[in-house]
Amino acid sequence: MMTESGQARAKGAQGVCVTSMLRRAGLRPTRQRIALVSLLYGRGHRHISAEALFEEALVAKIPISLATIYNALHQFTEAGLLRELAADGAKSYFDTNVSDHHHFFVEGENRMLDIPGDAVDFGVLPEPPEGMEIVRVDVVVRLRRKS
Repeated sequence: MMTESGQARAKGAQGVCVTSMLRRAGLRPTRQRIALVSLLYGRGHRHISAEALFEEALVAKIPISLATIYNALHQFTEAGLLRELAADGAKSYFDTNVSDHHHFFVEGENRMLDIPGDAVDFGVLPEPPEGMEIVRVDVVVRLRRKS
């Protein structure tokens, strides 16, 4: 949707203004960022790889390179809009849900599923090395279908 000033006012699944979301995160709302955030949040919370987002951008006829998508995803992660998840060695997934939670990874299907944060219990965490602090604990429980 365009405003009278010609500024893009795309809305995500929850009706959040993408332009405002980018500005609040300290990012300039360029045409490509607006398009990518609209794709990312257009279907609610999800886990997506850069390659899958690139495929969605191609289908949506958004002219963008895979390198630009990687750069944007890392910028969105640094700005707190996404969480990066490393589950399968060389492949990263990006989670639109930045709340405190963990994940199942379904091997063979390359799917991530949310686990509520309070569903995983840690008796005691190790003391971090001197001068360091624990920022977050990410748990990925790997699953596979029973034979």
